[in-house]
Amino acid sequence: MKKITFWIEAMRLRTLPVSLAGIIAACALALTSRCFSLTAAILCLLFATLAQIASNFANEYYDFKAGLDAPGRDGPRRGVTEGDISPRAMKAATYGVLAAACAVGLAIAATSDWWLVGAGIIIALGVIAYSAGPFPLSRHGLGEIAVIFFFGIIPVNLTYYVMSGVLWMPDVFMTSLSIGLMGANVLIVNNYRDADADRSVGKKTLAVVLGRPAMSALYVINALAAVVLMEPLWIAGPRWGLFIPLAYVAAAFLIRHRLVTLRGAALNPLLGATAMTMALYSLGFLASVF
Repeated sequence: MKKITFWIEAMRLRTLPVSLAGIIAACALALTSRCFSLTAAILCLLFATLAQIASNFANEYYDFKAGLDAPGRDGPRRGVTEGDISPRAMKAATYGVLAAACAVGLAIAATSDWWLVGAGIIIALGVIAYSAGPFPLSRHGLGEIAVIFFFGIIPVNLTYYVMSGVLWMPDVFMTSLSIGLMGANVLIVNNYRDADADRSVGKKTLAVVLGRPAMSALYVINALAAVVLMEPLWIAGPRWGLFIPLAYVAAAFLIRHRLVTLRGAALNPLLGATAMTMALYSLGFLASVF
């Protein structure tokens, strides 16, 4: 039972709403266009969740191999670093879960278009390239950009395409950027917390490059930009729906206040809070289109 707990911790459940938010937002857009498909929604949700779990496993394994994690770190417990999970088991789990995601991706392509296999390959490479390879994105200040792309632009636009057959729509693209910026805020919290430890081991996250004050400001900028990008959609919806972006912005300012007043492990709950406000925002958007 304790071993299962270690694996659940490695999945980083508190951040998984980041994957779900983009699919939920795409489903809302599909409902407005009367092209929603429950089967496609379930497959895309499953693919996104498995891909993020694989990414989390890969991050833990490859950061351990690179000597970037130390026992007793401020962030969520790393099972491999603490000796609870063997590196071999984590590597096998990484590629096993990624293979499962690819299988779901093939099912999506089979029900839509086979060119999506190419998109799936790019996503699979991104899962690994975030933490490994000759130029790991997370170690060169590109983590936030990767999140915007892989958790915003790709899932929202491709999920909508699978349901509608339409690859480009301005509203869909603006929504995908909005979701991506919200997702980047989760990584901002993570890297803000770990800035000192990352600097000491030569890991150049954006927080290391720009510093904590700039990152706390970027957190609020991202939140405001995310809401502005979707402003036309909120205005076109019911009046009560305007409460949702206002509540999201208020929550972002509150979280940012906590971000600059806390340090170390005390920042961990803000990861889940940022991911959850993102998911609630998407669910609110979905509710507003009914």
